[in-house]
Amino acid sequence: MASDTTVIAWGSGEDGQLGSGNNEEKEWVCSIKSLNSKNVRSVVAGSRNSLAICQDGKLFTWGWNQRGTLGHPPDTKTENIPSQVKALSNVKIVQAAIGGWHCLAVDDQGRAYAWGGNEYGQCGEEPERKDDSSKPLRRDIVIPQRCAPKLSVRQVAAGGTHSVVLTHEGHVWTWGQPWPPGDIKQISTPVRVQGLERVKLIAVGAFHNLALLEDGSLWAWGNNEYGQLGTGDTQPRSQPIPVHGLSDLTLVDIAAGGWHSTALTDEGEVYGWGRGEHGRLGFGDDKSSKMVPQKVQLLVEEDIVQVSCGGTHSVALTKDGRMFSFGRGDHGRLGYGRKVTTGHPSKVPIDLPPPNSSDTEAEGHWSAKLVACGGRHTLAIAEWCNDVV
Repeated sequence: MASDTTVIAWGSGEDGQLGSGNNEEKEWVCSIKSLNSKNVRSVVAGSRNSLAICQDGKLFTWGWNQRGTLGHPPDTKTENIPSQVKALSNVKIVQAAIGGWHCLAVDDQGRAYAWGGNEYGQCGEEPERKDDSSKPLRRDIVIPQRCAPKLSVRQVAAGGTHSVVLTHEGHVWTWGQPWPPGDIKQISTPVRVQGLERVKLIAVGAFHNLALLEDGSLWAWGNNEYGQLGTGDTQPRSQPIPVHGLSDLTLVDIAAGGWHSTALTDEGEVYGWGRGEHGRLGFGDDKSSKMVPQKVQLLVEEDIVQVSCGGTHSVALTKDGRMFSFGRGDHGRLGYGRKVTTGHPSKVPIDLPPPNSSDTEAEGHWSAKLVACGGRHTLAIAEWCNDVV
């Protein structure tokens, strides 16, 4: 990235997922210095690992690697310094996703790739059969390989044990095991999700899925034990169903955490639903689960441009580059030095030296541009803004 931007991280570091060169947790924002020269354009935080995509299409991974989730054979259980995924160095990666223990990526030609754990067929490979036994043999995919080869992919999303892609035609396809134990059989060949046309954006939680259509309607399917589908009940759905109570709004973005969901309107307002435990929905002292979307009143004064949902916490990003975190606070995952669990959004300070650290008198501030919540950690991209015009 340019010298005036940096990738920042905070929260749990036990699997090296902060990329800081050690496995310590960080209660405050720290900079991933080894990525400073890489021109990073986006970051993804998984349950126990992380990745970064550079402007030139190079992909870097770090964190937990026992299942090949970093895209190369695991020498050690964890890696705390980002390294390039060599198997994808000849293509230009534009977007990626991390599931429970598998990863997906898509290049600028619409080709999708998968790697990591594959015991449910979530990497899309046809399972091998050993001898004549009918039980499929699953193996981890440690080197990224093509998946869904017949599809022209625009966006990839990954759940706990399943994969979802959005094609250039606006259709949604899925494979793997959508939710355990479930009566839905595992599939390693992509199947089109019926009833969805002209889809603009997808978001996937642990075992639930959201699709935002070009007409502004939001649809959901999958597990629903905490109301994360926003349908007013807790019945799982194998087919997409409209999310309640958002029809009068113009939605511009969606996000799904482990068991909760959010939607963002064109006016910068956030709606949340699903599991409320630990305050991850941002409704202050009310930590109950919500079966239908409700406006996050505590963020109404802020002009929110992005929300990211993690396992048990969430972070909202404002138009002027401030971040507000809320939810479970242990492991430092809220990023402001207090391990308090709260449903009250609080500002995450980016207290780092100026990019040219020799110039300690530089007048300016760090402004966040993009945020990504993982299981117990958060990544973001921050840019240095000069205060002197």
